[in-house]
Amino acid sequence: MMKIYLASDSKARKQLLTILGLKFKVLPSRVKDERMVGASFATIVKRNALLKAEDVAKRVKTGIVIAADTIVVQNGKVFGKPKDLKDARQMLKTLSSKPQWLYTGIVVIDKDKNKNKIAYEKTRVFMDKLSGKEINNYFSQVSPLDKAGSFDIQGKGAFFIRRIEGCFYNVVGLPLRRLYLMLKELGVKIFSFILCLGLLVSCSFLSGCSTEYNIVTKQEETFYYSTDREVAMGQNIAKQAEKELKMNEDPLMQDRVAKIGKKIAAVCDRKEIDYYFNVIDEDEVNAVSLPGGYVYIYRGLIDKVANDDELAGVIAHEVGHIVARHSIKRLQGSMAYSFLNILAAVAASQGGDAGGVSTAANAAFTELMMGYSREDELLADELGARYSKLAGYDPRGMISFLEKLQEVNKRSPLRERSYFRTHPYVPDRIRVVKQEIGEKIDFSDYINIEQKRHEENK
Repeated sequence: MMKIYLASDSKARKQLLTILGLKFKVLPSRVKDERMVGASFATIVKRNALLKAEDVAKRVKTGIVIAADTIVVQNGKVFGKPKDLKDARQMLKTLSSKPQWLYTGIVVIDKDKNKNKIAYEKTRVFMDKLSGKEINNYFSQVSPLDKAGSFDIQGKGAFFIRRIEGCFYNVVGLPLRRLYLMLKELGVKIFSFILCLGLLVSCSFLSGCSTEYNIVTKQEETFYYSTDREVAMGQNIAKQAEKELKMNEDPLMQDRVAKIGKKIAAVCDRKEIDYYFNVIDEDEVNAVSLPGGYVYIYRGLIDKVANDDELAGVIAHEVGHIVARHSIKRLQGSMAYSFLNILAAVAASQGGDAGGVSTAANAAFTELMMGYSREDELLADELGARYSKLAGYDPRGMISFLEKLQEVNKRSPLRERSYFRTHPYVPDRIRVVKQEIGEKIDFSDYINIEQKRHEENK
């Protein structure tokens, strides 16, 4: 089998190639980046990537060498890796103030054919403006010193990335699609590497593909993962989330959420899976659902609810996402299949790639925290109102809670993680709930009165 060398000791690049299923050896280059005054940013990253690739290529007799170089650019200024924490704080504060471009040069050298390919990728990144406290909190959990621009989009840094324009994996550190095309042009059959390493997972993936009638969306939908695989995927994400996030230890709060959750689960339209309910001990007004029946409510949200009717509405909304299989559809549509195969591989806990599972689980949790589409959110509201009522709770609790959050949002900007950040405008949500429970719709239900506030905070 042809040998592959990665001319970088970057943790993110190693993880990406590992998740792809490529068997490779890390052989970091020994050259220093060149400063090219007057050169374009694309030229800079391509030149430095070529220097790294050539340095490693001289040290091996055969095989493929992959090298990359990344810079962040804002207002014509280049940002690389920070020198120290003080530099990292200033760098991230500056970058969060305005959009920036991220450039990656990538070089592939085929030693056997004496050929090479050189290309670059650029992605535009939009951040939320960060306070000094938010930056310090982030740095207390993530080391910024090995990251261009001082942040990691594939980890906790994703929480303050508003949106990107271009390749997501370019921001992580290696534009995978561009790499695939370059390898393809050189005649490297990349899928032979992937299939040799992950045949068992791939076969189980293909056998799980099916078209099913979704009872709540009332449509035929294609799922690449069976219910069993979805549950396994959810278990892996949940295990990793509970390792990294502090779970609330108050037995009364946990019991309250679990009791309400079980009542909701008993009347929902999807009973072939078990549901699990837990409380994250963070002061954020948020909730998240994972594939396979896992629901997490933040303590900050529980503190905001006035009664069990309001809390039931939130829990039922998240159960609605699971019933409609919104999480699995979102992951299918936005993440590489290799990520999902690792998450769905039950064998991972029996001697498989624990590091790969950890990375994929973090990426999946982050993806789901970024929210669903507007249509998915509104359907979850509709189902939430229905299930709350069937479980014996007053579905108007959903309306009172949404109105309460709407007032909170008007008085203060969006927080780092907020129940509003990715959801539709509240009047839309209230209208859907009213329609489901048969209440009269008035004029204000059709006006997105929050639009200006949301745009100001983005």
